[in-house]
Amino acid sequence: SLYISEYFSQSAQKLSFYSWYGNAKLFHFHVPEDTVLLRWLLQASRGKGPECTNMEITVHFRYGAPPVINPLGTRFPANATVRPSYSISITLSSAVQNTTFVNVTTPAAGDWFIAAHLPEAAGRIEVKGFSTPCPYMFQADMFVLRLTDMPVLEPGVAMPQTVISPAKPLHVKVFVPKHAAGMRFELRNCVTSEKKACAVRAVLGSITLPQSFQRIVTCTGKVNCSLALDSPPWEKWLQIMVESLSAANASVSLEMLASFTACRPGSTSSFLNFSSLNQSQTGPRPGSAGAAGSPTLPSGQASRNASNQRSFCLQNQPVVREDLDVVSVRYRLLNGPSVPVNSLSPTLLLLNLNTGMDSGGSLVISLLLNKTSVSLANATVVACVSAASPVLSLNATHNCSTAFFQGYPLSVSASSAEAMLIVLYPQTDDWFLSLQLICPKGRGECNAAEAKVTVFAYLTPCFNDCGPYGQCSLLRRHGYLYAGCSCKAGWGGWSCTDDTKAQSVGAQNLATLLLTLSNLMFLPAIAVAVYRYYLVEASVYTYTMFFSTFYHACDQPGVAVMCIMDYDTLQYCDFLGSVVSIWVTILCMSRVKKILKYVLFVLGTLLIAMSLQLDRRGVWNMMGPCLFALVIMIAAWVYHGVKRRHCYPSSWKRWVFYLLPGITLAFIAISVYAFMETNENYYYTHSIWHVLVASSVAFLLPPRDKHKKPWAWSQKLTCRYQICQNDREELYAVT
Repeated sequence: SLYISEYFSQSAQKLSFYSWYGNAKLFHFHVPEDTVLLRWLLQASRGKGPECTNMEITVHFRYGAPPVINPLGTRFPANATVRPSYSISITLSSAVQNTTFVNVTTPAAGDWFIAAHLPEAAGRIEVKGFSTPCPYMFQADMFVLRLTDMPVLEPGVAMPQTVISPAKPLHVKVFVPKHAAGMRFELRNCVTSEKKACAVRAVLGSITLPQSFQRIVTCTGKVNCSLALDSPPWEKWLQIMVESLSAANASVSLEMLASFTACRPGSTSSFLNFSSLNQSQTGPRPGSAGAAGSPTLPSGQASRNASNQRSFCLQNQPVVREDLDVVSVRYRLLNGPSVPVNSLSPTLLLLNLNTGMDSGGSLVISLLLNKTSVSLANATVVACVSAASPVLSLNATHNCSTAFFQGYPLSVSASSAEAMLIVLYPQTDDWFLSLQLICPKGRGECNAAEAKVTVFAYLTPCFNDCGPYGQCSLLRRHGYLYAGCSCKAGWGGWSCTDDTKAQSVGAQNLATLLLTLSNLMFLPAIAVAVYRYYLVEASVYTYTMFFSTFYHACDQPGVAVMCIMDYDTLQYCDFLGSVVSIWVTILCMSRVKKILKYVLFVLGTLLIAMSLQLDRRGVWNMMGPCLFALVIMIAAWVYHGVKRRHCYPSSWKRWVFYLLPGITLAFIAISVYAFMETNENYYYTHSIWHVLVASSVAFLLPPRDKHKKPWAWSQKLTCRYQICQNDREELYAVT
């Protein structure tokens, strides 16, 4: 046999602490056909700085779709299918780098996904630039070993083969045709080279993580062995590995035979399918026979179909796949949403999810039983949702299992007429929905009964659009798109349905009131600025108070939200007003000449607006103007002190009652903003920031100029008569 090795690599990604699915870094690989060995090379590394500590990296694997993970232990939505992912942990302790290998023998061909993340996020809000986070990097590479000339086992034809040694297993493959109801695999004439009893083991199927459904048949001391499979995967290559259990030097000769049991499907004629498709797209014509509902069969043809149902093992219902958007598909039944279900054979619906871009959403299937359509009150419609092949024996078993897949059961009855199933990240494949009417006393009780079940099936990026307390985000890894929910207001879970830590409506209203009304503390600063004739500064404070109030009213995660304009505009204006307020306050304290002060006001505001457009959350957008303004203020104070030959400001009362309290409030505000804010305490720590900053401004504003008199409102706004004195000089003519 000729083996070929291939190597696939992807660029490293920087890991993040986990708070929602978007923090997990996804790697997408494609395993080629006839692969007999898959080896993952996982490389994790960290920085060398003192901020880097021991860290545990969790890596999840899944075949066919991204892994469904739950590191936070939150609840999934009701009716959602949850199967634990296969995961390993990589620890970075004293070593800067860690290399781990993961081997998978006979892996399934197709898409494989790896997701890696750090432990749960601490929830602390870090100001960009104040601290340098430790970089944790992760890279996944894939090495495959595939067989170029894998023998093909033809159905119904015995193929003699020889297993040379236990170290060299034999690999063959057989193609499973469509509508195969069962498969029988046989090992015949098994003898060793030493003419002793045969000891071999045959493994059918490939490994798929997190769950693998390989079937194993072991022949020990037998000449012939066999294994029967129900519902093998349709239109796929099935890999078979035979390994010897005999002595190391003994070879094993045997014959392999695969045979299939065909399933004869029955369905509506193609003419009626096209007729219903045409009517569903263009609408029925007035007065036509099909205007009142779906097209009906003639009485003679209907009776013939009823008599032929016994010879069919399933009834196909035509389904049209309608692509709506990215990871958004709607399935439409051509014969109407109601599906006839009987007890003679299962009704089958094909849901196509094999484009390679459908596994990043949620498959939702909803069943609704028409109670008037079932004549038997105790009858039940049993349904199974499975991938690769349908479940064809619903009347015999209720576990919804096929040869290599564990399906998802559903049932509707007169007592419970509705059922829903949510498949999170469905694997790339053909999915089938099988329905059959089951009676408690056997099939004979309900041979003539028929139930009408309304089926709704669709693929959506996020189930229920993540609800009122979540945001559905479309994520991308190279060309692959998938969706995830980012929850808010304390809600959690895959679809933001877990209210364990959710904020009540009262708490949300309180948070909104604190963050908005705390900006009213700028009113004393505005009043002080107006009283001291700092009208430009008062205008800036008014601007900051207005946009900070309405930005935080729009930024709330819950239901207490009010946006007067676009969110991004409000955020930009809030950040701009905050930085410009600090800028004009420090320049006002410097007591430079008016013309220079106003030039610095305008020039600094323009530069601050530019820097905020480049990086809105950078710490130097605030610290840069502050430091530059402080340099100007200190230089001006030194100049005034040298010129007057004493300390400036000269009054000790100015220092004790104004400057020192204002500076103290400003330092406390910066400490709260930079080091104390978390996601949980944000609404009151940030409100404290508003109060402290606004109060410090009122203390730090310098007194008015000496040549300016206080506002004399009684003289400015006169509403009374005044006695005017005529100072004209009288001219007299002398004659």
